[in-house]
Amino acid sequence: MKYRNAQDIFPENLLKQIQRYVSGETIYVPARQEKKGWGESSGYQQYIRERNAAIREAFTRGRSMEALAGDYALSYDTIRRIVYSRKETAMLRYSDTLTSAKAYAEAGKLDTWIHLYLNEDGRNIPFSDGLKLFDRYYFSPALMPLSLFHRCAGPEEGMKYRIDRDWFAQHVAQLEKAIRDGADLPPLMVHYVDGGFELNDGNHRHQAYENLGIEKAWVIVWITEEAEYRDFLERFGEFVKDCTVIKR
Repeated sequence: MKYRNAQDIFPENLLKQIQRYVSGETIYVPARQEKKGWGESSGYQQYIRERNAAIREAFTRGRSMEALAGDYALSYDTIRRIVYSRKETAMLRYSDTLTSAKAYAEAGKLDTWIHLYLNEDGRNIPFSDGLKLFDRYYFSPALMPLSLFHRCAGPEEGMKYRIDRDWFAQHVAQLEKAIRDGADLPPLMVHYVDGGFELNDGNHRHQAYENLGIEKAWVIVWITEEAEYRDFLERFGEFVKDCTVIKR
């Protein structure tokens, strides 16, 4: 696969628009006749494996990291992580589980797991697209009190997202059984904003945990603003002191 610098291809006004969605990363632009979507995890992961293998091979042949950053339109830090990472991204295996999310986080690829999850098992492509609009802070899965978070989806009146009562109850019951059986469920996803938390993904799991009397849950926290990032660390830093944080 041939890599080209976007500055050499797109007009300045179009490039600025693209940079609102992705900056400093390599993206795949399919041919017109191709119908596959971005969220097809197998193709995406294969692309990442091939790209990173090519980067490591070029480095071993003497290509500098600065030159590779220009070749692949990636930041110097991203190239350095690919070249020196002890945990090979190529060996990662995506699944909608906490174990998989932690593995991606340890490899510095938590944002990759998030978008794979939202485009596949989470079935929330608009949320994925929205996250790409700006750089965000992402904390690797942390164990936090469930009482900090409140559902925004359910059958009750006043919920931001109303769900059929019977379907909600049925799904929650299935999750309760899975939890009792020791299922490796994905972490909740919450947004810290205006001094509080928005539960973006995992409303059914949240209710199942509450029904079972579980007081803490694994969550991925994401934050947009620098001031809110500092406020979060000041107020809730004890819960993420051992977590990895990235900004993408």
